[in-house]
Amino acid sequence: MKLGKLEQITDLRSVWKHEAKDFTPWLAKEENLEILSETVGIDIVLEEQESNVGDFSVDLYATEEGTGRRIIIENQLEETNHDHLGKIITYASGKDAEVIIWIVKRARDEHKQAIEWLNQHTDDKFEFFLIEIELWKINDSEPAPKFNIVERPNNWAKAMKKTAGLSETETLRLAFWENFNNEALKHSSFMKDFKLRKPQAQHWYDLGMGSSAYHLSMTLNTKSNSLTAGLYVNEDKDIIAKLMVNKEQVAQMLGLSDPKEIEWRLDENKKASRFLVIHPMEDMNDRNNWNSGCAWLCDMCVRIKQIVKEILK
Repeated sequence: MKLGKLEQITDLRSVWKHEAKDFTPWLAKEENLEILSETVGIDIVLEEQESNVGDFSVDLYATEEGTGRRIIIENQLEETNHDHLGKIITYASGKDAEVIIWIVKRARDEHKQAIEWLNQHTDDKFEFFLIEIELWKINDSEPAPKFNIVERPNNWAKAMKKTAGLSETETLRLAFWENFNNEALKHSSFMKDFKLRKPQAQHWYDLGMGSSAYHLSMTLNTKSNSLTAGLYVNEDKDIIAKLMVNKEQVAQMLGLSDPKEIEWRLDENKKASRFLVIHPMEDMNDRNNWNSGCAWLCDMCVRIKQIVKEILK
């Protein structure tokens, strides 16, 4: 068997001559942002290219699918410098960003330390990524990009810092969603359709579904001892109306015998609307019940994704 030779293209400007005119438009394409999304573990949805921040502009302004967290991406086809370090702080402030991604050709040690320091000294809300971009080819093949994370958020350390101030209920919520993430890995159909998110001490857990118009939302309620899974529609009333017209089909696809088992929440005074299914739990404090509850959530998520695919698209 004859194998090809893997070679690195060290001159990035032989492919992208100009950061703003070549690299940023390339990265803004959906298929390329998907590569970056997989690298950092965040579903990135582009909002604006060369987005204004006062008299300046950030290369890419985006949001996280499902949560709406604001993301800025600053590109640099050279090694890091103080100028760009200052820019990402300025842009993050101007856009009120929670995720900051700095992509460079090479990260200098002092800037690695700066990003590490920012991750250590900011709270759990903020995440700083320092990433090196590489180009590789095999023999005469087309060049292929590779993102290497140099510095990333220390989620474990931040989680420990945050956990110290949690209430008993918040601690339970965090533990449940951590358990959900572990259980979800056993469900191949779920993992095929969704990307897991970092657990938070919240009563909800949202998942992206490939659209900014809606997302999947799961909740746990310790008072009523129940779980819910449903579709949250941000503003488009036509979407929820189309689903309601097909109530019987929705119920059937959810595995329900009666459409009345679906709870529809419509508020004319609010933009958002949703439907959900409630799953009673014997006791949310009993962790022996969690795996079965998490399995139910995984199954409902897959079913809701199929409903969206068949009825809305």
